[in-house]
Amino acid sequence: TEIDWKAYMQEVEGFANGTLDYTRLKGDTGPLVYPAGFVYIFLGLYHATGRGSDIRLAQYIFAGLYLLNLLLVFRIYCRTNKVPPYVFFFMCCASYRIHSIFVLRLFNDPVAMAILFLAINLFLEERWSWGCLLFSLAVSVKMNILLFAPGLLFLLLQRFGLLGCIPKLCICALLQVVLGLPFLLVNPVGYLTRSFDLGRQFQFKWTVNWRFLPEEIFQNRVFHAALLLAHLAGLGLFALHRWHSSKESILTLLKDPAKRKPASPCLTVNNILWQASCVCPLNASAWIVFILFSSNFLGVCCSRSLHYQFYVWYFHTLPYLLWCTPTTKLAHMPKVLLLGVIELCWNTYPSTVCSSLSLHICHGLILLQLWYGTAPMPVSHTSPPSRKPTAVSKKAQ
Repeated sequence: TEIDWKAYMQEVEGFANGTLDYTRLKGDTGPLVYPAGFVYIFLGLYHATGRGSDIRLAQYIFAGLYLLNLLLVFRIYCRTNKVPPYVFFFMCCASYRIHSIFVLRLFNDPVAMAILFLAINLFLEERWSWGCLLFSLAVSVKMNILLFAPGLLFLLLQRFGLLGCIPKLCICALLQVVLGLPFLLVNPVGYLTRSFDLGRQFQFKWTVNWRFLPEEIFQNRVFHAALLLAHLAGLGLFALHRWHSSKESILTLLKDPAKRKPASPCLTVNNILWQASCVCPLNASAWIVFILFSSNFLGVCCSRSLHYQFYVWYFHTLPYLLWCTPTTKLAHMPKVLLLGVIELCWNTYPSTVCSSLSLHICHGLILLQLWYGTAPMPVSHTSPPSRKPTAVSKKAQ
């Protein structure tokens, strides 16, 4: 199970020996295809574990990372107050695959996700600049974090407007330049094409989600383009009809928030103005998490291929996606069942036609719930003349 760990150590060993040409950093599994943040973090693990030889120590470090990751996720869920406590048992104890990804296989995906959850905690604390810095750091470990980027961009525009969000985007870009600078100075084209290669072909034998397709279709560029279009369409629909709570045009997000028309009725939490009557009653923290998690989930649903370690990309977000919408007592069991079926699909090795189809069906059911569970509620545009406008309660403030 240490195949990937050894490959990681071989890739960063070249950097430790002074190689700054990214195209020359390779391991047994192939060339290095991750951004520079991965190199620095795993270089630290390389030295901490005696040039990667002490795998048991590395497992202890990743076990600590697993506990830290859970702490960060629990803190997010406590802020949103949407998921029933018993669901945390399934998150902690019922996923063999997640434990394997963290402690048995020592992949870089958990490292990126832990940094991402730290960034989300900072967003919930209104520390947007620090959050953007950590978000960019997570991207520099593995590019799957970019699936959260459309949601983050929407939140930055919502919170700061176009001019206000530019400094935050500059923070993200500047960190990428700083981290990649040693490699950019030596071979900029090699670094960019290797670390940010969006056109890589995935091997059919490792796919979890598209096993039911013939391999010729799986490798077809037209199929890849169709998935990209589906992803963009899904993001557009959610941005227009589920993330955007105001009755005004979405282009109002480009304005300075102080110059926008106030929503009425409204809910103000953490200095963010949200229209309470347009969506299911989520507080501002829950709404931030909903936008980020749904953005990532749309990307996962439209991914060209999901490998087994990619489960960690969205495993810890699934309980929120299932329980953020209104839930009756009888609806809890089907949601738990969905989690169980998804877990079963990810633990079927090698994947089968049945497991991959089941995974897509589960994803589709979650998407339908997110779409209809957050549908706009009817708003009365006329009010009786004898009634005064309802004031925002102190609790809502």
